[in-house]
Amino acid sequence: MLVRDHMTPDPVTITPQNTIADAFALLRENKIRRLPVVDKGKLVGIMTERDLGDVSPSSATSLSIFEINYLLSKMTIDKVIKKQKLITIVPDAYVEEAALLMRQHGIGALPVVEDGRLVGIITESDIFDAFIEIMGLNEPGTRLNLEAEDKPGELAKVVSIIFKHGGDVSHLAVFGKGTLVIQLRNEEAGPIVEDLVKQGMTVKSVAWRGRNNS
Repeated sequence: MLVRDHMTPDPVTITPQNTIADAFALLRENKIRRLPVVDKGKLVGIMTERDLGDVSPSSATSLSIFEINYLLSKMTIDKVIKKQKLITIVPDAYVEEAALLMRQHGIGALPVVEDGRLVGIITESDIFDAFIEIMGLNEPGTRLNLEAEDKPGELAKVVSIIFKHGGDVSHLAVFGKGTLVIQLRNEEAGPIVEDLVKQGMTVKSVAWRGRNNS
């Protein structure tokens, strides 16, 4: 699964010349938590809700709301943007690469850059959505969780048993050494499970998930 298939294309951006008040307004109006900062078509930074909160007057300030709003309307992004290396990703990278970068750098989103131009943004929520799609959690089906020997040909054996009994695989994932999670479109999987066990597989669980399952 590629980043381009799960990113938000053409994200809302802000310029270094915009004010903190502008940034707060954009976050609120678009119901987002971060704003890429773009200067003359080039990505130069990213501002998050936390960043903006850090540069705003404390709630314990003696300033009035009018004075606070005045200060925020005069303070520009270029005065507060953090001077740090930008972590970005390209649209043709795999989603798991994006997840790894976010994890390694402790960040919640990555600007997506192609040929030096910002083309999108991918967030933690997008990664979660991709995982849900990969595992078929929003689709009805019978989920098999089984252990097979960690050797060549075992996956082919499992799939051939499923097909022999009319099984229709919609999603398949391999974890660690020999742990398989397979989702079938079939509601009845009894003969499949029996045959898998006969062939030496350990079926750890079988569960039917309808559309309304959580």
